[in-house]
Amino acid sequence: MTQCFLALEYPSLGQLALAGVFVAGVIAVVVISVFARWGSFWFQAFMSGADVTMKSLIVMSFLKIEHRLIVTAKIMAKQAGLSIDRKTGMSTNRLQAHYLAGGDVMNVVQAQIAAHRARIDLDFDRAAAIDLAGRDVLLAVQTSVSPKVIHCPSGKNGQATLSAVAKNGVELLVGARVTVRTNLDQLIGGATEETIVARVGQGIITAIGSAESHMDVLEMPSRISKGAISGGLDANTAFEIVSIDIYDIDVGKNIGARLQMDQADADMRIARAKAEGRRAEAAALEQQMKALVTENRAAFVSAQAEVPAQLAEAFRAGNIGRATPLPVRKNS
Repeated sequence: MTQCFLALEYPSLGQLALAGVFVAGVIAVVVISVFARWGSFWFQAFMSGADVTMKSLIVMSFLKIEHRLIVTAKIMAKQAGLSIDRKTGMSTNRLQAHYLAGGDVMNVVQAQIAAHRARIDLDFDRAAAIDLAGRDVLLAVQTSVSPKVIHCPSGKNGQATLSAVAKNGVELLVGARVTVRTNLDQLIGGATEETIVARVGQGIITAIGSAESHMDVLEMPSRISKGAISGGLDANTAFEIVSIDIYDIDVGKNIGARLQMDQADADMRIARAKAEGRRAEAAALEQQMKALVTENRAAFVSAQAEVPAQLAEAFRAGNIGRATPLPVRKNS
C-alpha cells in the first residue's frame, strides 16, 4: 500500500524524461518559429552591427511596424557612420516612434546620411521634426548642399516678366533667376518659395522705381540685384538667397507720357465742360434778355394803344385848342 502511494506521488524517471523531452520540443518549436520569422532580419542586423534585438522585432510585429524597413534603416545608418546609440543616437525605439507617428523613416535616414556626408549639423530629432511638419527633409538637405534656382516671376499665372516703372515714366519688363539654398534652422515655420518670389519681385520693382531714368537701369542691371539682396528678402523664410541674376530686361511702354496724355485729355474735357457750362449760361441769359425785350415791347404797344383814347378824352373835355396861361414870372 505504501509503495502505491509513493508511485502516485513521485513520477518515475521515464515520465520525467518524457516531460523534459516534451518541454524541450515545445521550446525548440518556439525557437524555430521565432527564427523562421525574424531570424533572418536579426542575423542581418547582427552581422551589420545595427543593434536590433529579437525582442524589438517581435514587438514590431505586434505594433504592425514594418520591421524590414526599420532594420534596413538601422543598417544604412550604421554603415554610413551615424550614431545608433540607444540613448543619444538613432535607436530602434526612435525609429519605431517616428514610424508610428506617420513619418517617412527612410527619408529621414537618407537625409541624415546626406547631411553627415556634407558635414551639415542635423540630428535625428530635428530631421524627424522637419519630416513630421510636412517638409521633404531629404530635398531640404539636397537643396542646402546644391542650391536651386527659382524664376521670378514663377510663370504660373502666364506672366513671364515683372513690370516696373522708373521715375521718368518708362516701363521696364524684367525677368530674374533667384538662387537659393535651404536654411535648415528656419525650415520649420519658415516661408516657402512663393514668399521668396513675391519679396524678390517687390525688391526689383522698388529698385527700378527708385532709379531716375530707365537708362540707368539698362546701363547697370546689377543695381537691381544689389538693391534686392540688401533688403534682407530671405528673413523668416526657409531659404537663404545666394544670388539674384537678371537674365532678361526689355523696355516697355512710356507710362509717364501716357499718363500725361491722359491727364491732358482729362483737363481738355474739364475745360470743354466748363466752356459748355458758360455757353449754356450765356444762352440762358440771352433768352432772358429776349423775354425782357418782348415784355417791354408789349408795354410800349400797350402805352401806344392808350394815346388815341387820351386824345378822344381831351377832345371831349375841350382841352385841345385852348391856350393854357403861362405862369407869371416875378422879377426879383
